[in-house]
Amino acid sequence: MSTAPAPSSLKTLRETTDLRHLQQIVGGLDEGVVLIDPDESLLWANKAALAMHGVERLEDLGRTVDDYRARFQLRYRNNHRLDADDYPIGRVVAGESFSEVVVEVTVAGEDDPRWVHQVRSLVLNDEDDGEPACVVLIIQDVTARYQAEDRFEQSFNANPAPAVICRLSDLRFVKVNQGFLEMTGHGKDQVLCKTVYDIDVLRNAERRDLAKERLAEGRTIPQMEAELELPGGGTKLVIVAGQPIDMGDEPCILFTFADLEPRRKAEAALRHSEERFTRTFQMAPVPMAIGARDGHLLCEVNASFTELTGYASQEIIGRSLADVGLWSSDAARNEIEAAIEAGRDLRGHEAGILLKDGGKIDSLVSTEVIHLDDDACVLWAFQDITRRKATELELVEAIEAVMKDTSWFSRSIMDKLARLRAPQPDETGVGLNDLTPREREVLALICRGLDDKSIARALNVSGNTVRNHVARIYGKIGVHRRTAAAAWARARGFDSDAVAIGQRERAE
Repeated sequence: MSTAPAPSSLKTLRETTDLRHLQQIVGGLDEGVVLIDPDESLLWANKAALAMHGVERLEDLGRTVDDYRARFQLRYRNNHRLDADDYPIGRVVAGESFSEVVVEVTVAGEDDPRWVHQVRSLVLNDEDDGEPACVVLIIQDVTARYQAEDRFEQSFNANPAPAVICRLSDLRFVKVNQGFLEMTGHGKDQVLCKTVYDIDVLRNAERRDLAKERLAEGRTIPQMEAELELPGGGTKLVIVAGQPIDMGDEPCILFTFADLEPRRKAEAALRHSEERFTRTFQMAPVPMAIGARDGHLLCEVNASFTELTGYASQEIIGRSLADVGLWSSDAARNEIEAAIEAGRDLRGHEAGILLKDGGKIDSLVSTEVIHLDDDACVLWAFQDITRRKATELELVEAIEAVMKDTSWFSRSIMDKLARLRAPQPDETGVGLNDLTPREREVLALICRGLDDKSIARALNVSGNTVRNHVARIYGKIGVHRRTAAAAWARARGFDSDAVAIGQRERAE
């Protein structure tokens, strides 16, 4: 509890009012009250004022204004330290009236402020001559409020999400964070003090009228797409939302943004890519179709496919190849569909195809899993080999005809024709069983048309390992080229598609 000064120092106050009654009135207030004699001596302080300075007695607050200045250092919120004449306690003694002066209070000898005080003055005049009988310093401890505002300020500035705050009274921006400046390219001075419509954060918004209505009412603005005009020209697609907040005693709206420009660019790039793919797909001379991987329902066919099969796009889209009856046998259909279900892409798989007019052709079928609009699809490619097979058959028949009368052929020609008609093992005497399981895997991938890099990825081995296997295969079967190795394998009935790739432990 404060100790009252000697009666002589209270003489002026006692001549104008009853000090005891005044103490009783202000003693229980939450605001701090300090009574100061015009001679600059501190007369009395209530408990709240003492607590706001961390002391329990008036003597610890200071007996005079100079004592107070020596015990407490004051500075403004912008870190500017107050001169002695600028202290609120000195200004009130000088007869100055003021309201809501905000200062940070530091105990002498410490570096950091302990409290934030909001101070106003009051002068009690003598009824007879109008001279000040007593001056009063009224203090509010606003430390918690300003600490909360500091935490908000730090969070607001550090938040990577672009944001601005506008005051509802005049719709002017009062705060902007770095995220907004980086997103738009505006400078801080270009944003602050401008209005919501100078820098239109609701430009081309989906529900602009609703947003303007909510803004006028100080209510939440729901998320919606809008376009921000950039200072250098052009626009940026964003999602904007508004949330009412209070800055001090000022009602405001916090606008937050999500940058959709990367998504817009990605969508444009995807659209252009799909357009290029569609043009290439339609103009390709190879018959092709696209179908869902699940269920095999076709969603697109190109002109070459229509020309080959006779089916127009409207007749076949939305149906599976099996439903159309494209495959010449159930065995061929089951084999192809099983490969797709197992996740294997086909390369040059021979299958018969039935045409719309009832004809039949021989075809090589290849498949590849692709993704369109995040859906797994199968790209089908067909190669008509009917004429080639007919030519091969005619050649075999011609050989057989010649073989019936061989009296005028030399032995070397006879041997060559016999090998052409029914190829025999070469001079090395090596067969498929002479290859290791890994070499058969490599040979199967060679037959499927894969290069060394693709084989290395399929087997999860290095490129050098693949080249060593290829060299050993060439050495065993006596060939020097990939095409010759593939021909050697086919001549011995090697089914490359039936070889399971990467199913055994790596041996190297």
